[in-house]
Amino acid sequence: MDAQLDDKALEDTLAESLADLVPDAQTVSEDEFVEVVGGALEAVGGMLLFKMCVQNEGEGQHVAAACVGDGGNRQFLLLTLPTGGGALKVETASRSSNPVAGIAAAYAGLMDVFQAAA
Repeated sequence: MDAQLDDKALEDTLAESLADLVPDAQTVSEDEFVEVVGGALEAVGGMLLFKMCVQNEGEGQHVAAACVGDGGNRQFLLLTLPTGGGALKVETASRSSNPVAGIAAAYAGLMDVFQAAA
């Protein structure tokens, strides 16, 4: 398998594994969101970087940033889910228009520095 997964293929793979995990509830708690994201990332060998709840165009949404791969092959993902329930959206950070996408790579770089210093 190509070490640098095609962005679209990565998004599709995650979306498929998530389809069964998303609760049908009207509202989604942060704990439920973390559980869903954790399960999806496990399926592709990814790692959760951080999560937050933001207002986007007047709608609350859970946002998680994650990475898959390591070194030069590392890719960053953004997983978003409306707090009111709905479809979980998976995007590579490079294709996402979400403002949080830009933070993902910077955060991972910061974590690399901290780990090297520890």
